[in-house]
Amino acid sequence: MSDLRLANYIGGAWTASDAKQQHDVLNPATTELIAQVPMGGTAEVDAAVQAARAAYASWRRTPVVDRVQPLYRLKALLEQHAPELAATVTRENGKNLAEAMGSVRRGIQMVEVAIGAPSLMLGQSLEDVASGIDCTSVRQPMGVFAAIAPFNFPAMVPMWFFPFAVACGNTFIVKPSEQTPLSQQLMFELIHEAEFPAGVLNMVHGGKDAVTAIIEHPDIEGVSFVGSSPVAELVYRECGKQGKRVQALGGAKNFVVVMPDADREFTVKAIVDSAFGCCGERCLAAAVVLAVGDSHEWLRKGLLEEMPKVTVGDGSKPGIDMGPLITKTHMQKVLGYIDAGVNEGAELLLDGRGIDTGEKGWFVGPTLFDGVHPEMSIAREEIFGPVLCVSKVDTLDDAMQAIHKHPLANASSIFTTGGKHARQFGYEVDAAMAGVNIGVAAPMAFFGFGGSKGSFFGDLKAHGREAFDFYTDRKVIISRW
Repeated sequence: MSDLRLANYIGGAWTASDAKQQHDVLNPATTELIAQVPMGGTAEVDAAVQAARAAYASWRRTPVVDRVQPLYRLKALLEQHAPELAATVTRENGKNLAEAMGSVRRGIQMVEVAIGAPSLMLGQSLEDVASGIDCTSVRQPMGVFAAIAPFNFPAMVPMWFFPFAVACGNTFIVKPSEQTPLSQQLMFELIHEAEFPAGVLNMVHGGKDAVTAIIEHPDIEGVSFVGSSPVAELVYRECGKQGKRVQALGGAKNFVVVMPDADREFTVKAIVDSAFGCCGERCLAAAVVLAVGDSHEWLRKGLLEEMPKVTVGDGSKPGIDMGPLITKTHMQKVLGYIDAGVNEGAELLLDGRGIDTGEKGWFVGPTLFDGVHPEMSIAREEIFGPVLCVSKVDTLDDAMQAIHKHPLANASSIFTTGGKHARQFGYEVDAAMAGVNIGVAAPMAFFGFGGSKGSFFGDLKAHGREAFDFYTDRKVIISRW
């Protein structure tokens, strides 16, 4: 067996997979082979479920103040190993070290909030709801949960889920992306060191077969998913057939509205950071700028001045603003969208094709289209790369109409110095994550995270107080003595 081949973590121990097939993990900046992922399926998932089920009986009865003690230890270990974890994210995903560290810090914040479970799991009670009768509502854990994680934030996204789930008294299985598994490999080394009881947290590697096994396993009570909207909808539908709880976070086509009264320099820089941070491979990236009225002229000029300043290269090196795309296949997909934009008649102001970084990896430079119309593919479809589209509209009402017509609604922002415009936008916008003079409308760990319309499938969002609702069932006890 190759030294690069990864192992599963099941029942508190590292376990070799019997899977015959494996997936090569390449550093997207250098194309170097850095790991081989066993493409596990039903057998591996079932082994993890059995370990989690065996651990659940005692973990569920562990007092909540004791359940959070391993999370305290994990938080300390994450703080200690944050630079190593960030470097791993950069190596397997490509984002620069600052972006990687930012995502690790966000993940640590999830652990911090989950540690508050003794307060956040409190129920309700009322005596004498009727003569001599008292009523109490309590939160109870449900069993085994699982997360299916994406490639773009490999350290952070699983921490949206498992700290809250285990703090509530459930046991858990993480299925990392086969494209970026090394962050979770390191994470589970730290989980092991934090001395969670065996079986409380498990990790299984794999691809589509592992996902199917998680969805169909009768002993998994709920699934948390992050990925594209078509797959999110599929996971939601299939989990529903199995009677599971599900929160499926899908794709995005995020609109940014720019009013004529916006702070010009600040707005331009914020949009550039939003659109091209993490190479555009994030569900909160600015995708379509709706320039209202007179803002179009100065916005276009400002973007053309600011975007060429973005330095592209290997994210592990100093001074790099934007790294590579995740795979050669995805790079070709993004290049295809740029070709389509040109063919559909959009004005290509800045062309990121053929950028020379001196590296072997999968690089596309910042790309800017103007004159983009709603029917164009670059305006309709999620590109998930460093391509920004600009459309001119006459009024804020026109901008809101364009936003309402799109089937996705993950995040959206407005740039303005006018309170009237900001309030109208916040009141009317479809996206469940809205920003005012914010380029990336990312909620902190103590607020819920998730979109609406075709960007989210489920009832309860990720992290924040909603996590404690998702990972527990409320029981009402009515008593007469």
